[in-house]
Amino acid sequence: MTVIANIDISTPTGRKIVRELEKHKRVVQITYPEPIVEEVVEEETISLDEAEEYLWNKLEESYGVDLRTL
Repeated sequence: MTVIANIDISTPTGRKIVRELEKHKRVVQITYPEPIVEEVVEEETISLDEAEEYLWNKLEESYGVDLRTL
């Protein structure tokens, strides 16, 4: 006979039960579910030159003067 149980390991009692079950490796097989990924955010990369140009442009917007010429 096989029993399937869902144990909430976010509680101290749940963690204690799982630790006790892990001691009996011959008869207990524990499977942890994969974490659910809600949304995948794709990151865009830019080159170092583009980042430097962006920085200089932002500084120019803030101070009203091109700081590269100082």
